[in-house]
Amino acid sequence: MTSDPGSVRPGGRTARVRAAVLRAAGDLLAERGFGALDLTEVAALAEVGKTTVYRRWGTPAGLVTDLLLAMAEESVPRADTGTLRGDLLADARLVLDTLTDARQGRLFRAVIAAGTADPATEVALRRFYDVRLAEWAPCVTDGIARGEAPVGTDPRAVLSAVAAPLYYRLLISGDPLDGTTAVRAAEAAMDAIAAGRFIAT
Repeated sequence: MTSDPGSVRPGGRTARVRAAVLRAAGDLLAERGFGALDLTEVAALAEVGKTTVYRRWGTPAGLVTDLLLAMAEESVPRADTGTLRGDLLADARLVLDTLTDARQGRLFRAVIAAGTADPATEVALRRFYDVRLAEWAPCVTDGIARGEAPVGTDPRAVLSAVAAPLYYRLLISGDPLDGTTAVRAAEAAMDAIAAGRFIAT
């Protein structure tokens, strides 16, 4: 990319072009997957000049990398229900709602697949999850301060444990993704917290 997307003026033409292109890219990814992502088609769908898209993003991988950056920028703020159990349940439900959304579920499948095929996209995907985990980490640290989790409990490990069963069902087993799954994931994490399984060593 020739410019830092995070440095563009909010609401300016560059920001509008970026938003249109990333929306188009996300739609095509959700519909067809990473292997069929074509920059010329993205430009046409976004009603942006093909030269602009090729100059700024260069490759499908470059486009997906920026899409992941945008998704991180727009990450939903952490819940603050007043209890660790409530926060983890809210987190599980957010993951569930995202993965079961008709567009977002397919989009996450596509970007995860892209991350397995392209090193730069893999880095961007990990950065996306780093941002998300950092955003929600205070749920756990606040829980520690309230005495709901042992001192030394690792927020990243806890949040990963909440999300993992949901991603497993989406990507591996194909088992139903529903509210019961989200509750079980949060409750299992709480049981493990109480047992000290997530204390950093």
